[in-house]
Amino acid sequence: MDSVPTEHPVESRFPLQTIEAGDRRFSYRESGSGPAMVVLHGIGSGSGSWYGQLEGLSSDYRVIAWDAPGYGETTPVDNPSPIAAEYAAVLEDMLAALNVEPAVLIGHSFGALTAGSYASTHSELPMLVIADPANGYGAMDEETRASKRDPRIAAMRELGPRGLAEKRSSALLSAHASEDARNLVRWNMSQLNPAGYVQAAHVLANSHLIGDAPAYAGPVLVLCGSEDTVTPEAVCRPVADAYPNASYQTLPGVGHASYVENGPQFNTAVLDFIAGHHG
Repeated sequence: MDSVPTEHPVESRFPLQTIEAGDRRFSYRESGSGPAMVVLHGIGSGSGSWYGQLEGLSSDYRVIAWDAPGYGETTPVDNPSPIAAEYAAVLEDMLAALNVEPAVLIGHSFGALTAGSYASTHSELPMLVIADPANGYGAMDEETRASKRDPRIAAMRELGPRGLAEKRSSALLSAHASEDARNLVRWNMSQLNPAGYVQAAHVLANSHLIGDAPAYAGPVLVLCGSEDTVTPEAVCRPVADAYPNASYQTLPGVGHASYVENGPQFNTAVLDFIAGHHG
């Protein structure tokens, strides 16, 4: 069982910020100035997981790390069993409240579902990066969807956020991950809001990234850690194949939380992709 830090430097370096619009509150972390790079976390994580990108990409970009509905202080959606399009609509509202048009949208794992849904209705989005993407189970039968959804919900109810972090966080990293990476993953998981996590489990069961992919013709980069056992390369490659204009890249030596485990490698891949399309 892994010990869980009670705090992390991201809290002081990039403190949580909030903005309100209508009857909703949005929480996020940000750093830097320039074109907006908006980053969306996975189901067992939060805005603080992007520590390495808030530090490493902010010299050229305004990096904005959101908290999904029901995460951090972001207002949850009303639907107890939502789909990714509902989270994409919340993302639209947050960006409007911040008066931001993203130059780059990055979604990791579960966050790729929201990113892909947003991109499918925003042809003007300059470029999309999806890392270690969860394809979702929305194209499958209800029995299969329940078999993927219900154990996640049961684990949260049994263990709570801290127990989940102690027992499950190591699955997001390779065996070679640093203690710093392990601490960041554990800390973020320990901060989960159980109700928000349950709604996100429904989004994962109800949505289908590959189904949204053909609607976005802009440049796409799909990244996957070579040691990812959650969404392995056999799952990630078909996502890239589904986009009309996508490239695929393996990130060697890292697990599912690829951007946490080796931030510099991840950041270089993103910047090289951007440079290749701006050049």
